[in-house]
Amino acid sequence: MIKRRKSKEISIGNVKIGNNNPITVQSMCNTDTRNIEQTTKQIKELADAGCELVRLAVLNKDAAEAIKTLVKTSPVPLIADIHFDYRLAIQCINNGISALRLNPGNIGKRENVEKVVSLAKQQNIPIRIGVNAGSLEKELQEKDIPLSEKMVESAMKHIKILEDLDFDLIKVSLKSSDVMTTIDAYRLISEKIPYSLHLGVTEAGTLKSGLIKSSIGLGTLLAEGIGDTIRVSLTENPIEEVYAGFEILKSMKLRQKGVNFISCPTCGRTQIDLINLAKKVEARFKNLDANITIATMGCAVNGPGEARHADFGIAGGINEGYVFKKGEIIARVPENELLDKLEEVIMKSYK
Repeated sequence: MIKRRKSKEISIGNVKIGNNNPITVQSMCNTDTRNIEQTTKQIKELADAGCELVRLAVLNKDAAEAIKTLVKTSPVPLIADIHFDYRLAIQCINNGISALRLNPGNIGKRENVEKVVSLAKQQNIPIRIGVNAGSLEKELQEKDIPLSEKMVESAMKHIKILEDLDFDLIKVSLKSSDVMTTIDAYRLISEKIPYSLHLGVTEAGTLKSGLIKSSIGLGTLLAEGIGDTIRVSLTENPIEEVYAGFEILKSMKLRQKGVNFISCPTCGRTQIDLINLAKKVEARFKNLDANITIATMGCAVNGPGEARHADFGIAGGINEGYVFKKGEIIARVPENELLDKLEEVIMKSYK
């Protein structure tokens, strides 16, 4: 059982972050925020995949204005990602955004910071301080200390600005494209602050490499009890980030949302197109919000027995297959009927 790090609870819309609340999975739209139709569609797709928080890039006034419409139709809380322009932050708060991603040290004069913080405090809008290893302050870049320490120093500087203004609705992230730097930075800051931490390995890469880097980075920290929200950053459809995030949490028994898929790696006994079959099983049931395990196994000799702990499963034969439940074979059908029969058995159990 993983013992979670204690952190101050905040609320982003109706989603509670930190303390003993479930670790949330979030993603970011890659649409132009000004395009309300496309952005609304992607927000809904992300929510349907299980995403609990969605971040939007707010580059200008038109994007900030679009927030007013987007929040009205969004099924999940929205976070505005803002750089440098304090006026956009104010506009987004006034237009109903649930949280900001904003580094207070980057928006100019103290009076501008005070305006944003005052309004955020008045409306209970949390602010995420997001430190990225690739865009540290010049004076920190020149310091002869490890990169992870530079990142923590940057975060502490931004945190102090908010604390000096009596603001504590804070969430922090320290992301690097280097996995070990990311791990070190989060370990360091987790001992210095009481605030919730948003985990991520930034610029992790395409689907395969990004999943590996994110699984190592996030998995290591989560195993140590560090982390309250996560994003698996991938150069891919952001829906894949959501699926990956939940798979990481499920594998560590930190969340049980959705189906747990298992499948054997194939061997010489396999007489069925197991690789494609396993992909089809995952695609068919990936949006089923049920705390069950579904197995796709290569043969009837070992399959049902090895996957006895699975709630449901299928095992291949020669041009046919078997559907089993808790290790017991309950149906034998032609290969092209396996998926439908599996679905029939699962759905009957949930009526």
